[in-house]
Amino acid sequence: MAVFGEARPAALGAVGLASPATQLALLGLAAPGERAAGDLTPAFLTASSMAALNIGVYYVLAALADWRAFFRWTVPFRLLTCTVFTIAALTGRAPGVFVGVGLWEGAGAVVTGAALLLERRRGTDGPAPAP
Repeated sequence: MAVFGEARPAALGAVGLASPATQLALLGLAAPGERAAGDLTPAFLTASSMAALNIGVYYVLAALADWRAFFRWTVPFRLLTCTVFTIAALTGRAPGVFVGVGLWEGAGAVVTGAALLLERRRGTDGPAPAP
């Protein structure tokens, strides 16, 4: 969870809130000053950056609490994110960089799922019971 979930969305969300132009540049999109009047991309970027920051915090709190149910829930939804972002990029609905975002999410889902499965097989899939 530390590698694929926690810091990345929180950091990217903070970047998007602090410097929307930097976030857009990371995605290969034009900066807000270069957009037509009435373009609401900066507003959407603010909303999605805030969501990413929150998600990053949720992952941190789940990891600190060792909340395995949360980890399991992330696997199918990260696979869904992988699918949606990849299809969006391949069909021209989103820039090509979204394939990388999709693949990152897919890799995170696979690694998380594999780690949970390995822990279950080893019998270490949860915190030790209280004495």
